[in-house]
Amino acid sequence: MRAYLEIFNVSKYFGSYTVLKDINLLINRGEFISLIGHSGCGKSTLLSIVAGLTEPTTGSVILDGKEVVSPGPDRAVVFQNYSLLPWLSVWDNVMVAVKSVLKGLSKKEMEERVKHYLNLVGVYEHRHKKPSQISGGMKQRVAIARALAVEPKVLLLDEPFGALDALTKAILQDELLRIWEESKLTCIMVTHDIEEALYLSDKVVVLSNGPSAKVFDVVEVNIPRPRVRAEIVKLREYIETKEKLLYYLTTVLRKTA
Repeated sequence: MRAYLEIFNVSKYFGSYTVLKDINLLINRGEFISLIGHSGCGKSTLLSIVAGLTEPTTGSVILDGKEVVSPGPDRAVVFQNYSLLPWLSVWDNVMVAVKSVLKGLSKKEMEERVKHYLNLVGVYEHRHKKPSQISGGMKQRVAIARALAVEPKVLLLDEPFGALDALTKAILQDELLRIWEESKLTCIMVTHDIEEALYLSDKVVVLSNGPSAKVFDVVEVNIPRPRVRAEIVKLREYIETKEKLLYYLTTVLRKTA
């Protein structure tokens, strides 16, 4: 049985500079995967290749049996900087995505979909506001709602909570985990936060240092779900996996940085 998302021998060169070299990953349907590694190791480049925004120099990405050759609605991306259209309301930022992707829906069906996902992320009451009128946490909620509303096969998250304060970050991590547990959407997230990766993920992919970054290790997160933050931090599995990842980043990979 083949994996849902397959990354085969992917390399990416920018002129004479090699960012990624022979990346191989197999991701099953419904898995939550985090990519970690030092800055410059190509995490966001790899995410961009899966999104179809960047073409690999060699290798291929296969999603649900089809090769990824360009951007598509089956892959939705949530960026750190929200990427909302500032002249549109919260409602219209989500609606414009629904209209562009799900053209076969009636007006009523589109409106019901936008309402559902804005309610899901808790910003429906702010639907008439412009992005400049809401907080950073709310903006990211809208960005997540917009991505989910087109029902992608894969949700790609590029440090989605990196610019938020600690409390807002924790709240949105909880929200994302709740949504993922309900939808079982396949997720790939770039993060520098080991605790975030452990809380959300089934597997943590550690990339070696660039240039020519490779998959250094794929670490299974054997922590039972559903997860409660205050409880899992006491588990031996959590502590040992965190220590392993810290050892990789601060000792093993640091030596070659």
